[in-house]
Amino acid sequence: MHPMLNIAVRAARQAGSLILRSLQHVDHLAVTTKGRNDFVSDVDRLAEQEIISVIKKAYPDHAIMAEESGEQGDSDTVWIIDPLDGTTNFLHGFPHYCVSIAVRIKDQVSHAVIFDPLRDELFTASRGSGAQLNGRRLRVTKRRDLTDALIATGFPFKYPQHQASYLAMFNAVFSEVADIRRAGSAALDLAYVAAGRVDGYWEIGLQNWDLAAGILLVEEAGGIVTNFSGQDQLFDKGHVLAAGMGLHKHLQAAITPHLTDALV
Repeated sequence: MHPMLNIAVRAARQAGSLILRSLQHVDHLAVTTKGRNDFVSDVDRLAEQEIISVIKKAYPDHAIMAEESGEQGDSDTVWIIDPLDGTTNFLHGFPHYCVSIAVRIKDQVSHAVIFDPLRDELFTASRGSGAQLNGRRLRVTKRRDLTDALIATGFPFKYPQHQASYLAMFNAVFSEVADIRRAGSAALDLAYVAAGRVDGYWEIGLQNWDLAAGILLVEEAGGIVTNFSGQDQLFDKGHVLAAGMGLHKHLQAAITPHLTDALV
């Protein structure tokens, strides 16, 4: 395991332990609203501090891009952190959330960790070395058509202006696939594509910390991750489409007719 990936694993596990300990007093957590349907709790902040502390002990000169505390430092190596992806799930006791950490070196994501503390599932990847779940090699599914596909998605709950376009996409995809899942954690959705648990995934308007680790996991598991136009400029607007090589073009074809200019 690469030293940076090792530090990312250590940081994710320590944050995961903090999250699990906090389950005993969720009802007493201080929760604030960052934006429309966008919440942050004490656990998000404390888990992020734990992650940054571990990173800074090992790499004090590296930069940080974190969901709650923003950007720190100036370096070619940036740690991209979502301390608790799926905060709304966590606050409601819905058991689906994770810690997500990626390392971007000179504008290329090179290492990734997504940790589900409830299931003790550790998804890891380093560029060129494949993706693993608890040390077992991951591959995306080989499905080549939508007929029997299980697809994941996320509702654009922060962006009501995209609701009509999204619902048109949903209807188009739903009419062709076996079923659709919406579980509430973008990072885990991407990890599940990499693990072959779902065949594909799409969502509108994600942030860097939602995407970075999951993108590398899917790519290292043999999949394709693009924006809705099929380009790799994912961090510009955060519109993501991920699937195995055989399915990606079919999922894109179902979505493309319903794009507005703002989604291209």
